Amino acid sequence: MRLAPVRFESARARGPWGAPSGARLDAGRVHFQHGPIDLVIGVSGRPESVEAAFAAAWDRFDGLLEELVAELPRLREPVERSGDLRGPVARRMASACRPHLPEFITPMAAVAGAVADEVIAEIGRRPGVARAYVNNGGDVAVYLAPGERFRVGMVADPDRAMRHGHAFALDGTFELDAALPVRGIATSGWRGRSWSLGIADSVTVLARDAATADAAATMIANAVNVDHPSVKRAPATSVDDNTDLGERLVTVEVGALDADSIERALASGAGKARMLVERHIVWGAALMLQGRARVIGGSSALAQAKTR
Repeated sequence: MRLAPVRFESARARGPWGAPSGARLDAGRVHFQHGPIDLVIGVSGRPESVEAAFAAAWDRFDGLLEELVAELPRLREPVERSGDLRGPVARRMASACRPHLPEFITPMAAVAGAVADEVIAEIGRRPGVARAYVNNGGDVAVYLAPGERFRVGMVADPDRAMRHGHAFALDGTFELDAALPVRGIATSGWRGRSWSLGIADSVTVLARDAATADAAATMIANAVNVDHPSVKRAPATSVDDNTDLGERLVTVEVGALDADSIERALASGAGKARMLVERHIVWGAALMLQGRARVIGGSSALAQAKTR
């Protein structure tokens, strides 16, 4: 029997961002977008299970942005001042950030990962799904049935990876299997979609879920840092009217660095990553800066991480 493909339509009134949109990329992938949320979702399994998973993902996605916006002022506050949050995604964001106290961090550090986690949870409840991922701009939540594996590619420059239709070489690869305690992958750095206090080209983190990985990648990327004349910084408020970072200096340009500065910056970030591994907050991390890399923890999955 040929299955009728799921139709992605919203009955909600259009808000400032318009209605959410959904489109099928191929038999096993869809693209959902609403305002700043941009998801690519892949599912494999029985055909009827794939269709049920896409329908469940759409039902949860529709209205998710409005839930977050309703609590946005508190989500932009330092996590210790965010108070009692109502929505499940908002609570997931705050929970992922609290382990990093007393350092400055707001729940927004985990927003992309928390959204991916929320959608993958709905997919994982559908019987017959073998593997699935929700990729929210490079922060990825994964579902793996027992015995399944998932291969992941890495790029040092996240902006390069976001250019649709452009072929590019991977800077590294690693493989997850269902036996590993990893269901979330996130990347942060000064080249990414969000502002960074550090100078890492990218920091990719593996953790138990995407929200945890997202917050940790932010903090490790902030720690990959060094003072150098080639590094240009500016107050966050001067480059982003909607920032949650206030007047903190964010990185806006990183020129060529000498070998000693690169090593000192990577050593600083590696120290932060090692501490988070030892506290069992993250499982592993790969740090990249100007052609050099450090890999902390997660040796079996990250063994193939490399620089170009």
